[in-house]
Amino acid sequence: MKINVLFFASFKELLGCSSISLDISQENATIAGVCQSLCSRGERWKSVFDEPSKTVKIALNQEMAELDSPLNDNDEVAFFPPVTGG
Repeated sequence: MKINVLFFASFKELLGCSSISLDISQENATIAGVCQSLCSRGERWKSVFDEPSKTVKIALNQEMAELDSPLNDNDEVAFFPPVTGG
């Protein structure tokens, strides 16, 4: 299945791209599976996606989602850093 993955803010800068198209197997068809696949792309990717529950906010088809959210073909998964403020 093919997933469209978007990166925002500092993730976009760190990873050097704003989006990728990712092929993922049915067995890994969760957001956690996407994170595992992204970690395999190298150290920069691993630094963001190795512990995603601590480092990223996630949207699935423009709605907030969790790591165990199931995916379907052509879904859009967006990752962005947690917002901080003062």
